[in-house]
Amino acid sequence: MPVGGHAWIDMQYLAGLKTLGHDVYYFEDCGEESWVYNWETEELTTELSYPANYVRDCLEPLGFKDHWIYRAGNQSEGISINSFREICSEADLMIIRAVPLTVWRDEYLLVHRRCYIDADPGFNQISLINGNPKLSETLDHCQRLFTIGQRIGEVDCPIPDAGYNWLKTVAPVSMPHWNVTKNKDVSHFTCVMQWRGFHDVEYKGVAYGQKDKEFPQFLKLPQHTSQPFRLALTGSSPENFTEYGWEVVPGWEASKTTDSYQSFIQESRAEFSVAKHGYVAMRGGWFSDRSICYLASGRPVLVEDTGLNDWLPIGEGIVTFTNISEALNGIETINSDYEEHCHAARQIAEQYFACEKVLPPLIEAAMD
Repeated sequence: MPVGGHAWIDMQYLAGLKTLGHDVYYFEDCGEESWVYNWETEELTTELSYPANYVRDCLEPLGFKDHWIYRAGNQSEGISINSFREICSEADLMIIRAVPLTVWRDEYLLVHRRCYIDADPGFNQISLINGNPKLSETLDHCQRLFTIGQRIGEVDCPIPDAGYNWLKTVAPVSMPHWNVTKNKDVSHFTCVMQWRGFHDVEYKGVAYGQKDKEFPQFLKLPQHTSQPFRLALTGSSPENFTEYGWEVVPGWEASKTTDSYQSFIQESRAEFSVAKHGYVAMRGGWFSDRSICYLASGRPVLVEDTGLNDWLPIGEGIVTFTNISEALNGIETINSDYEEHCHAARQIAEQYFACEKVLPPLIEAAMD
Protein backbone atom coordinates (compact mmCIF):
# COMPACT_ATOMS: atom_id res chain seq x y z
CA MET A 1 0.00 0.00 0.00
CA PRO A 2 1.79 3.19 -1.15
CA VAL A 3 0.86 5.26 1.90
CA GLY A 4 3.47 6.84 4.16
CA GLY A 5 1.78 5.96 7.43
CA HIS A 6 1.45 2.28 6.56
CA ALA A 7 5.02 2.21 5.31
CA TRP A 8 6.36 3.66 8.56
CA ILE A 9 4.77 0.88 10.62
CA ASP A 10 6.86 -1.79 8.89
CA MET A 11 9.90 0.49 8.67
CA GLN A 12 9.96 0.81 12.46
CA TYR A 13 10.21 -2.97 12.83
CA LEU A 14 12.86 -3.25 10.13
CA ALA A 15 15.03 -0.41 11.42
CA GLY A 16 14.74 -1.64 15.00
CA LEU A 17 15.60 -5.26 14.20
CA LYS A 18 18.55 -4.15 12.07
CA THR A 19 19.86 -1.96 14.91
CA LEU A 20 19.59 -4.93 17.27
CA GLY A 21 21.97 -6.84 15.00
CA HIS A 22 19.58 -9.08 13.09
CA ASP A 23 19.90 -9.77 9.36
CA VAL A 24 16.47 -8.63 8.19
CA TYR A 25 14.60 -8.96 4.90
CA TYR A 26 11.26 -7.43 3.95
CA PHE A 27 8.79 -9.36 1.81
CA GLU A 28 5.43 -8.21 0.54
CA ASP A 29 3.29 -10.91 -1.03
CA CYS A 30 0.14 -9.69 -2.80
CA GLY A 31 -1.10 -13.18 -3.64
CA GLU A 32 -2.16 -13.85 -7.19
CA GLU A 33 -2.15 -10.23 -8.33
CA SER A 34 -1.06 -6.78 -7.18
CA TRP A 35 -3.79 -4.12 -7.12
CA VAL A 36 -2.35 -0.75 -6.09
CA TYR A 37 -3.56 2.85 -6.42
CA ASN A 38 -1.08 4.92 -8.39
CA TRP A 39 -0.98 8.45 -6.98
CA GLU A 40 0.64 9.78 -10.15
CA THR A 41 -1.93 8.49 -12.66
CA GLU A 42 -4.81 8.45 -10.13
CA GLU A 43 -5.87 4.95 -11.15
CA LEU A 44 -5.37 1.36 -10.08
CA THR A 45 -2.45 -0.53 -11.52
CA THR A 46 -1.56 -4.21 -11.61
CA GLU A 47 2.01 -3.48 -12.70
CA LEU A 48 4.60 -4.31 -10.06
CA SER A 49 7.01 -1.50 -10.91
CA TYR A 50 5.09 1.32 -9.20
CA PRO A 51 4.57 -0.32 -5.77
CA ALA A 52 8.01 -1.94 -5.92
CA ASN A 53 9.65 1.43 -6.53
CA TYR A 54 7.74 2.79 -3.54
CA VAL A 55 9.05 -0.07 -1.36
CA ARG A 56 12.57 0.52 -2.64
CA ASP A 57 12.43 4.26 -1.94
CA CYS A 58 11.26 3.55 1.62
CA LEU A 59 13.75 0.83 2.45
CA GLU A 60 17.03 1.72 0.77
CA PRO A 61 17.58 4.82 2.97
CA LEU A 62 17.29 2.46 5.96
CA GLY A 63 20.12 0.31 4.58
CA PHE A 64 17.91 -2.37 3.00
CA LYS A 65 19.26 -2.38 -0.53
CA ASP A 66 18.92 -5.93 -1.91
CA HIS A 67 17.03 -6.95 1.24
CA TRP A 68 13.45 -6.89 -0.03
CA ILE A 69 11.09 -8.57 -2.47
CA TYR A 70 7.66 -7.56 -3.79
CA ARG A 71 5.64 -10.53 -5.12
CA ALA A 72 2.43 -11.15 -7.03
CA GLY A 73 1.68 -14.46 -8.70
CA ASN A 74 4.90 -15.68 -10.31
CA GLN A 75 6.28 -12.16 -10.74
CA SER A 76 8.54 -10.27 -8.38
CA GLU A 77 10.67 -7.15 -7.98
CA GLY A 78 13.70 -6.77 -5.75
CA ILE A 79 15.73 -9.87 -4.99
CA SER A 80 14.99 -12.93 -7.13
CA ILE A 81 12.45 -15.54 -6.08
CA ASN A 82 15.18 -18.19 -5.98
CA SER A 83 17.28 -16.02 -3.67
CA PHE A 84 14.27 -15.42 -1.46
CA ARG A 85 13.57 -19.15 -1.24
CA GLU A 86 17.14 -19.67 -0.06
CA ILE A 87 16.70 -16.92 2.54
CA CYS A 88 13.53 -18.63 3.79
CA SER A 89 15.39 -21.91 4.20
CA GLU A 90 18.00 -20.20 6.38
CA ALA A 91 15.75 -17.80 8.31
CA ASP A 92 15.06 -18.18 12.02
CA LEU A 93 11.81 -16.22 12.10
CA MET A 94 9.12 -14.89 9.77
CA ILE A 95 7.02 -12.03 11.16
CA ILE A 96 3.64 -11.59 9.47
CA ARG A 97 2.04 -8.30 10.48
CA ALA A 98 -1.60 -7.23 10.37
CA VAL A 99 -2.94 -9.13 7.33
CA PRO A 100 -3.03 -12.78 6.25
CA LEU A 101 -1.08 -14.18 3.35
CA THR A 102 -3.72 -14.85 0.72
CA VAL A 103 -1.44 -17.39 -0.98
CA TRP A 104 0.59 -19.65 1.30
CA ARG A 105 3.72 -20.65 -0.60
CA ASP A 106 5.79 -23.75 0.17
CA GLU A 107 8.91 -21.75 0.97
CA TYR A 108 7.21 -20.04 3.91
CA LEU A 109 7.17 -23.40 5.67
CA LEU A 110 10.96 -23.57 5.34
CA VAL A 111 11.40 -20.78 7.89
CA HIS A 112 12.29 -22.18 11.32
CA ARG A 113 9.49 -20.31 13.12
CA ARG A 114 6.66 -17.99 12.17
CA CYS A 115 4.63 -15.47 14.15
CA TYR A 116 1.67 -13.19 13.45
CA ILE A 117 1.01 -9.72 14.87
CA ASP A 118 -2.64 -8.67 15.15
CA ALA A 119 -2.96 -4.92 14.61
CA ASP A 120 -6.77 -4.74 14.72
CA PRO A 121 -7.73 -6.32 18.05
CA GLY A 122 -11.36 -7.36 18.18
CA PHE A 123 -11.99 -7.05 14.47
CA ASN A 124 -9.61 -9.89 13.62
CA GLN A 125 -10.81 -12.21 16.39
CA ILE A 126 -14.46 -11.70 15.47
CA SER A 127 -13.57 -12.16 11.80
CA LEU A 128 -12.04 -15.52 12.69
CA ILE A 129 -15.19 -16.61 14.54
CA ASN A 130 -17.41 -15.46 11.68
CA GLY A 131 -15.28 -17.37 9.19
CA ASN A 132 -12.14 -16.00 7.53
CA PRO A 133 -10.33 -18.95 5.93
CA LYS A 134 -7.28 -17.01 4.72
CA LEU A 135 -6.65 -15.54 8.17
CA SER A 136 -7.21 -18.92 9.82
CA GLU A 137 -4.78 -20.60 7.43
CA THR A 138 -2.11 -17.99 8.13
CA LEU A 139 -2.50 -18.25 11.90
CA ASP A 140 -2.46 -22.05 11.79
CA HIS A 141 0.98 -21.87 10.16
CA CYS A 142 2.36 -19.71 12.98
CA GLN A 143 3.80 -20.94 16.27
CA ARG A 144 3.18 -17.66 18.13
CA LEU A 145 0.42 -15.06 17.85
CA PHE A 146 0.71 -11.51 19.17
CA THR A 147 -1.81 -8.70 19.52
CA ILE A 148 -1.57 -5.01 20.32
CA GLY A 149 -4.87 -5.38 22.21
CA GLN A 150 -3.62 -5.02 25.77
CA ARG A 151 -6.89 -5.88 27.52
CA ILE A 152 -7.98 -9.09 25.79
CA GLY A 153 -9.17 -11.41 28.53
CA GLU A 154 -10.33 -8.68 30.92
CA VAL A 155 -13.90 -8.97 32.29
CA ASP A 156 -15.11 -5.78 30.60
CA CYS A 157 -13.44 -6.58 27.26
CA PRO A 158 -15.76 -8.65 25.00
CA ILE A 159 -13.04 -9.54 22.50
CA PRO A 160 -13.04 -13.34 22.09
CA ASP A 161 -9.82 -15.30 21.77
CA ALA A 162 -11.34 -17.22 18.81
CA GLY A 163 -9.61 -20.36 20.05
CA TYR A 164 -6.08 -18.92 19.87
CA ASN A 165 -3.52 -17.89 22.47
CA TRP A 166 -2.70 -14.19 22.06
CA LEU A 167 0.50 -12.72 23.54
CA LYS A 168 0.69 -8.97 24.17
CA THR A 169 2.97 -6.61 22.28
CA VAL A 170 2.92 -2.98 21.15
CA ALA A 171 3.87 -1.24 17.93
CA PRO A 172 7.51 -0.12 18.10
CA VAL A 173 9.02 3.20 17.08
CA SER A 174 12.57 3.76 15.87
CA MET A 175 13.49 6.71 18.06
CA PRO A 176 16.50 7.85 15.97
CA HIS A 177 14.18 8.29 12.99
CA TRP A 178 11.65 10.35 14.97
CA ASN A 179 13.59 13.18 16.57
CA VAL A 180 11.96 15.91 18.61
CA THR A 181 11.47 18.93 16.39
CA LYS A 182 11.31 22.40 17.89
CA ASN A 183 8.82 24.66 16.18
CA LYS A 184 7.31 27.55 18.10
CA ASP A 185 4.79 28.24 15.35
CA VAL A 186 2.89 24.94 15.63
CA SER A 187 -0.77 25.76 16.10
CA HIS A 188 -3.09 22.91 15.06
CA PHE A 189 -4.17 19.72 16.76
CA THR A 190 -4.08 17.30 13.82
CA CYS A 191 -5.02 13.81 12.73
CA VAL A 192 -4.53 11.59 9.69
CA MET A 193 -7.92 9.95 9.41
CA GLN A 194 -9.58 7.36 7.19
CA TRP A 195 -13.36 7.51 7.50
CA ARG A 196 -13.82 3.78 6.94
CA GLY A 197 -10.96 1.28 7.00
CA PHE A 198 -12.77 -2.03 6.47
CA HIS A 199 -16.10 -3.75 7.10
CA ASP A 200 -17.95 -3.62 10.40
CA VAL A 201 -18.18 -6.87 12.35
CA GLU A 202 -20.89 -8.39 14.53
CA TYR A 203 -20.46 -10.65 17.55
CA LYS A 204 -23.19 -11.95 19.87
CA GLY A 205 -25.69 -9.57 18.35
CA VAL A 206 -23.51 -6.46 18.81
CA ALA A 207 -22.17 -4.53 15.81
CA TYR A 208 -18.73 -2.92 15.99
CA GLY A 209 -18.08 -0.16 13.48
CA GLN A 210 -15.52 2.26 12.07
CA LYS A 211 -14.86 5.95 12.61
CA ASP A 212 -17.95 6.89 10.65
CA LYS A 213 -19.93 5.48 13.57
CA GLU A 214 -17.84 7.09 16.32
CA PHE A 215 -16.72 10.50 15.05
CA PRO A 216 -20.15 12.18 14.53
CA GLN A 217 -20.56 12.79 18.29
CA PHE A 218 -17.42 14.99 18.14
CA LEU A 219 -18.22 16.90 14.93
CA LYS A 220 -19.16 20.12 16.78
CA LEU A 221 -15.98 20.18 18.90
CA PRO A 222 -14.32 23.13 17.04
CA GLN A 223 -17.36 25.28 17.74
CA HIS A 224 -16.65 25.09 21.49
CA THR A 225 -12.98 26.08 21.52
CA SER A 226 -10.54 28.53 19.95
CA GLN A 227 -8.07 25.68 19.38
CA PRO A 228 -7.72 25.04 15.60
CA PHE A 229 -7.89 21.51 14.20
CA ARG A 230 -6.60 20.09 10.94
CA LEU A 231 -7.70 16.74 9.50
CA ALA A 232 -5.88 14.90 6.72
CA LEU A 233 -9.02 13.14 5.56
CA THR A 234 -9.60 10.13 3.32
CA GLY A 235 -12.93 8.55 2.48
CA SER A 236 -15.39 11.36 3.24
CA SER A 237 -16.34 14.75 1.85
CA PRO A 238 -14.47 17.70 3.42
CA GLU A 239 -17.71 19.69 3.54
CA ASN A 240 -19.03 17.28 6.18
CA PHE A 241 -16.36 18.69 8.51
CA THR A 242 -15.58 22.23 7.38
CA GLU A 243 -19.11 23.39 8.16
CA TYR A 244 -18.35 22.68 11.83
CA GLY A 245 -15.01 24.47 11.85
CA TRP A 246 -12.54 21.69 11.00
CA GLU A 247 -9.74 22.55 8.61
CA VAL A 248 -9.46 19.68 6.12
CA VAL A 249 -6.65 18.74 3.75
CA PRO A 250 -6.69 15.74 1.37
CA GLY A 251 -5.42 12.66 3.14
CA TRP A 252 -3.07 11.75 0.29
CA GLU A 253 -1.20 15.06 0.69
CA ALA A 254 -0.18 14.14 4.22
CA SER A 255 0.43 10.45 3.66
CA LYS A 256 1.64 10.14 0.07
CA THR A 257 5.25 9.53 1.17
CA THR A 258 7.03 8.68 4.39
CA ASP A 259 8.53 12.18 4.43
CA SER A 260 5.19 13.96 3.96
CA TYR A 261 3.60 11.82 6.68
CA GLN A 262 6.41 12.57 9.12
CA SER A 263 6.33 16.29 8.29
CA PHE A 264 2.58 16.47 8.88
CA ILE A 265 3.00 14.97 12.35
CA GLN A 266 6.02 17.04 13.33
CA GLU A 267 4.43 20.28 12.13
CA SER A 268 1.49 19.66 14.49
CA ARG A 269 0.96 21.04 17.96
CA ALA A 270 -0.59 17.79 19.16
CA GLU A 271 -2.69 14.91 17.91
CA PHE A 272 -6.45 14.80 18.28
CA SER A 273 -7.78 11.35 17.47
CA VAL A 274 -11.17 9.65 17.62
CA ALA A 275 -10.82 5.86 17.58
CA LYS A 276 -12.86 3.40 15.56
CA HIS A 277 -16.17 2.61 17.21
CA GLY A 278 -15.14 -1.03 17.64
CA TYR A 279 -11.95 -0.14 19.51
CA VAL A 280 -13.89 2.06 21.91
CA ALA A 281 -16.81 -0.32 22.45
CA MET A 282 -14.62 -3.40 22.93
CA ARG A 283 -12.19 -1.64 25.32
CA GLY A 284 -9.30 -3.74 24.11
CA GLY A 285 -6.64 -1.20 25.06
CA TRP A 286 -5.82 -0.40 21.43
CA PHE A 287 -3.32 2.44 20.88
CA SER A 288 -2.43 3.79 17.46
CA ASP A 289 1.00 3.43 15.85
CA ARG A 290 0.40 6.95 14.54
CA SER A 291 -0.03 8.29 18.09
CA ILE A 292 3.30 6.66 18.96
CA CYS A 293 4.96 8.68 16.19
CA TYR A 294 3.50 11.88 17.66
CA LEU A 295 4.84 10.92 21.09
CA ALA A 296 8.32 10.16 19.75
CA SER A 297 8.33 13.56 18.02
CA GLY A 298 7.64 15.24 21.35
CA ARG A 299 4.01 15.95 20.49
CA PRO A 300 1.25 15.28 23.05
CA VAL A 301 -1.73 13.19 22.03
CA LEU A 302 -5.38 13.77 22.92
CA VAL A 303 -7.03 10.45 22.11
CA GLU A 304 -10.34 8.74 22.71
CA ASP A 305 -10.10 6.18 25.49
CA THR A 306 -10.07 2.50 24.55
CA GLY A 307 -9.08 1.24 27.99
CA LEU A 308 -5.63 2.83 28.12
CA ASN A 309 -5.46 3.50 31.86
CA ASP A 310 -4.59 -0.13 32.54
CA TRP A 311 -1.23 0.02 30.83
CA LEU A 312 -0.21 3.58 29.95
CA PRO A 313 0.47 6.67 32.08
CA ILE A 314 -2.43 9.04 31.37
CA GLY A 315 -2.49 12.74 32.16
CA GLU A 316 0.80 14.11 30.82
CA GLY A 317 1.84 13.47 27.24
CA ILE A 318 -1.21 11.26 26.73
CA VAL A 319 -4.61 12.72 27.61
CA THR A 320 -7.80 10.73 26.99
CA PHE A 321 -11.46 11.61 26.54
CA THR A 322 -14.81 9.87 26.16
CA ASN A 323 -17.03 12.83 25.20
CA ILE A 324 -16.84 16.44 23.99
CA SER A 325 -16.64 17.86 27.51
CA GLU A 326 -13.63 15.70 28.35
CA ALA A 327 -12.03 16.54 25.00
CA LEU A 328 -12.36 20.26 25.74
CA ASN A 329 -10.80 19.73 29.17
CA GLY A 330 -8.00 17.79 27.50
CA ILE A 331 -7.27 20.64 25.11
CA GLU A 332 -7.03 23.06 28.03
CA THR A 333 -4.85 20.64 29.99
CA ILE A 334 -2.33 20.28 27.15
CA ASN A 335 -2.22 23.96 26.23
CA SER A 336 -1.91 25.16 29.82
CA ASP A 337 1.47 23.41 30.25
CA TYR A 338 2.44 22.60 26.71
CA GLU A 339 6.20 22.18 27.12
CA GLU A 340 5.76 19.74 30.00
CA HIS A 341 3.35 17.65 27.93
CA CYS A 342 5.83 17.63 25.03
CA HIS A 343 8.57 16.39 27.34
CA ALA A 344 6.30 13.73 28.83
CA ALA A 345 5.28 12.56 25.34
CA ARG A 346 8.87 11.83 24.35
CA GLN A 347 9.53 10.07 27.66
CA ILE A 348 6.53 7.78 27.18
CA ALA A 349 7.74 6.87 23.70
CA GLU A 350 11.18 6.02 25.07
CA GLN A 351 9.87 3.97 27.99
CA TYR A 352 7.03 2.07 26.34
CA PHE A 353 7.49 1.99 22.56
CA ALA A 354 11.16 2.31 21.61
CA CYS A 355 12.32 -0.58 19.42
CA GLU A 356 14.96 -1.63 21.94
CA LYS A 357 12.21 -2.05 24.56
CA VAL A 358 9.58 -3.72 22.36
CA LEU A 359 11.43 -5.99 19.96
CA PRO A 360 13.72 -8.13 22.18
CA PRO A 361 10.81 -9.59 24.22
CA LEU A 362 8.83 -10.06 20.97
CA ILE A 363 11.68 -12.06 19.43
CA GLU A 364 12.29 -14.02 22.62
CA ALA A 365 8.63 -15.03 22.89
CA ALA A 366 8.40 -15.83 19.17
CA MET A 367 11.43 -18.13 19.37
CA ASP A 368 10.53 -19.76 22.70
